[in-house]
Amino acid sequence: MDMSLYITIAVKLVVALIGLLIMTRLLGKKEISQLTAFDFVSSLMLSELVGNTIYDPEVHLSHLLFALLVWTLLALGLEKFIAWMPWLSRYAAGTPDLVIKDGVIDFKAMKRNNLDFAQLGMLLRENNVFSLREVAYALFETNGSISVLRQNDPDSMSGDAKNQQTKVCLPESIIENGHINEDALKRLGRDSKWLNQLLQLSSINRHEEVLYAEWSDSNGLFYQLK
Repeated sequence: MDMSLYITIAVKLVVALIGLLIMTRLLGKKEISQLTAFDFVSSLMLSELVGNTIYDPEVHLSHLLFALLVWTLLALGLEKFIAWMPWLSRYAAGTPDLVIKDGVIDFKAMKRNNLDFAQLGMLLRENNVFSLREVAYALFETNGSISVLRQNDPDSMSGDAKNQQTKVCLPESIIENGHINEDALKRLGRDSKWLNQLLQLSSINRHEEVLYAEWSDSNGLFYQLK
């Protein structure tokens, strides 16, 4: 029995465990609580990286440390790059999709996300929603969960959903770290010209000056400057 091989595997396992814990701390708790498409790919890569290096006697401990270091730097670099240019997150992690808007189901959005009515019902029940008449807006998130904004008076909702007058407005994030969220403007039915006029009314000359801004048809503009 070659004890040195078992000792090497044990050391690699300990180093891999410590390395993955450090990576999780560096990348933030959201890596645990939210699983986006990028996180899923990252998890697969890490499992392959650690699994292949631990049990291969040809791969030394220094190779494992180097691989963990490079992957950590890549992941951190991408996180920082996306934070600097927020619009890139829509390509790296995807964007939430409205499957219910103004109390009306968007069946095209459901098909786009491969979501059927049984799955939609299950996701709504996880939010303690047992009737669609309770829902004003439902966002299908990038991690597969659903976020719900309820109707103010669901008991008044009856008949054709398209004929109902909802009094609930969904706020939209229109500026993030100085960058205009074009998708949000599109959902609002507005454009950059409207946004610039809106900012000028608040004595803001350039959207780059704004750290964060959101718009609600019921409450208007809410913003914070850099």
